[in-house]
Amino acid sequence: MAIGTIVLKQDKCKACELCVSVCPKNCLEIDQEAVNVKGYHPVAFVHQVGCIGCANCALICPDAVITVYRD
Repeated sequence: MAIGTIVLKQDKCKACELCVSVCPKNCLEIDQEAVNVKGYHPVAFVHQVGCIGCANCALICPDAVITVYRD
C-alpha cells in the first residue's frame, strides 16, 4: 500500500538522478523512452505502490521538479 504520491514536472527535469539515488524504495527511475522539452530523459514515478512519502526525492531535487503528497 502506498503512503505517498509523487507529482513530477517532467519538463523541468534534467535527469541528474539525485532523486533516484535517495529513494529508499526505488520508486523513481529515469524514463529512457521519453524526452522532455529540454532534451533530457526525465524521471518517472514507476513503483507507485512502494512509496512511503518520505520526500527525500523532493528535498534533494535542485530544480523543484518533485512534489510529494502523503495519503
